[in-house]
Amino acid sequence: MISVLITSDPRYPINKDRIREQIEKSLAEMRVSSDVEISVTVVGDRKMKELNKTFRQVEDTTDVLSFPLEENSEESGFVKFPDNLLRLGDIVISYPQAIMNAHEFNRMVDDEINLLIEHSVMHLLGYHHEGD
Repeated sequence: MISVLITSDPRYPINKDRIREQIEKSLAEMRVSSDVEISVTVVGDRKMKELNKTFRQVEDTTDVLSFPLEENSEESGFVKFPDNLLRLGDIVISYPQAIMNAHEFNRMVDDEINLLIEHSVMHLLGYHHEGD
């Protein structure tokens, strides 16, 4: 079972089913087969800038932030909670940044959100790229 908790301001027309499908696809590609929970929150630039400043000490907005649970990492393995659910962590997406990225790369906004989700799931699973 994959549990996806999605929170969004009603002014951001996100496709929750598509987000769930992308998370399921990303987890399947990474061969994650246990019961998993991921939280996704879609915010505006003001909130994203606040989160970026608080957690990364960067005074600017960004398109996506991933907050893996500290116990979960590629090196240390993953901790299941007493209910046997693997809680990977939280993904926060800036809808305005997703729109800007989509425009810049000539993609649909839903496709851009899928790419941000895919990228973030990798981070929640402990994979990182240069600069992290």
